[in-house]
Amino acid sequence: MFTVQIAFSQDPIYSQFYNAHLQLNPALAGNTIGPLIQLNYRNQWPGLGNIYSTYSVSYDQYITKLKSGVGVMLLTDNAGDGTLKSTGLTGYYSYRLKLNSDTYIKGGMEAGFVNLGLDISKLQFGDAIDPSVGPISPGGVPFPSKELITGETARNYINIGAGLVLFSPKYYIGLSIKNLNTPDISFIGNSNTGDKSSMSLPVRFSLHGGTQILLKKGNKNTDPTFVSPNIMFLRQSGFNQLNVGAYLSVDKIQGGLWYRHSLYNGDAFITSFGVKKDFFKITYSFDLTVSKLSIRQGGSHEIGIILNFDYLYPKKQDYNDCFAIFR
Repeated sequence: MFTVQIAFSQDPIYSQFYNAHLQLNPALAGNTIGPLIQLNYRNQWPGLGNIYSTYSVSYDQYITKLKSGVGVMLLTDNAGDGTLKSTGLTGYYSYRLKLNSDTYIKGGMEAGFVNLGLDISKLQFGDAIDPSVGPISPGGVPFPSKELITGETARNYINIGAGLVLFSPKYYIGLSIKNLNTPDISFIGNSNTGDKSSMSLPVRFSLHGGTQILLKKGNKNTDPTFVSPNIMFLRQSGFNQLNVGAYLSVDKIQGGLWYRHSLYNGDAFITSFGVKKDFFKITYSFDLTVSKLSIRQGGSHEIGIILNFDYLYPKKQDYNDCFAIFR
């Protein structure tokens, strides 16, 4: 027997962060002259049922005359097979400054409107579980509960974030801060302690960087061959995540291997494989759990689809950066 008064979790994070760069850092908005559309889906631990699923669609592009990037993302996150569901629409803006001939810095900000909903019909309380037969009666009817939810079952809030990216053709390094305004996301206040901080969405810090090593130049018929080592570190309310790995692109084929660690124990190996044709790219990735949770929970699966409409512009773009991984 145990009692939990307050439970903590972290924001949804894609293993394919390179195919969902707006979720990583608002300063990355506008990496392409043409419109860039990203569609992402993540299913975590399917062996336990549909307990965690996240999907999103985003658009962003660079506006040359304004030296600015703009974007928008719609993201939905389901926890507990829809018991707790959040849907947010976020707008992004970035501005680029030239430091010297090939070094730039971009600053970005984001503002989103989020709806967080709790489906109380999917909650199960102790008084509705019979010690002999469980939560379902022999007649196939769930046992009733006397528990009452007196608080709100839906919340709307504004979420603010910001970020910076320093980059050149050889490297990039970025810092982003999510949930700057620490919005209130509680349904039932902690009346015993009066601790307001337990009701707020904690700030999430992200430090990330990488480089791009060109192995073979492309031409009219083939894309360049390059390898892009990357590192991503996130921290939110005591939760840490470190992803270290590399992304390899050989003409129309892409793949990658990463290792994810929590700083306390190893979590998972992440493998990905993708193919690209003209403006279309699709990538599948699998998180192979190596912690005590074990692979019996089904690991995690992601699909990322990228639509890059640079081809609509007659002149081929020379971006002079190392952001090919994000395109």
